[in-house]
Amino acid sequence: MDQEKIGNFISNLRKEKGLTQEELAEKLGITKNAVSKWERGLCLMDMSLLNPLSEILEVNINEILAGEKVEVKDIAKKSEENITKLTELVNLKSMKYGIIGMTLFSIILMLISFIKNIPIATIVSLLCAYDCVSFLSRYKIRKDKTDLLTGILFLIAVICNTAVFILS
Repeated sequence: MDQEKIGNFISNLRKEKGLTQEELAEKLGITKNAVSKWERGLCLMDMSLLNPLSEILEVNINEILAGEKVEVKDIAKKSEENITKLTELVNLKSMKYGIIGMTLFSIILMLISFIKNIPIATIVSLLCAYDCVSFLSRYKIRKDKTDLLTGILFLIAVICNTAVFILS
């Protein structure tokens, strides 16, 4: 989703309605800072605000998510695009939380390995395996070749590290 395009669209519609950021925020029951962040393209609104926002700005939800007015003949196509983009966004956010969790888990594992004198190679292999899965999953969503290459490199690291562990 193009957050800047959506933000500019919201800003223009708000101004056309003669509303300030504060007035729009008050109607939605949120802070003026939240509206400001949307309009600057820093983040998207909570999805529960889409319907009330569309009613206030007198546009449909697809137009908000597309960041532009949508012709009646293009609504079905735009709906499909918006649903796909929202799904990708949700998947990427879930991965972000997974990465944060795995990082904390890794730090704990490293501390335990130092305290209990466990070979660090097993932990490195575990981390590389997780990174491999993360990047390959992200590749499935974004189709970015950098994610594919990174995932493959982590896979090679897992295989090499596991082989060294088994042979030693």
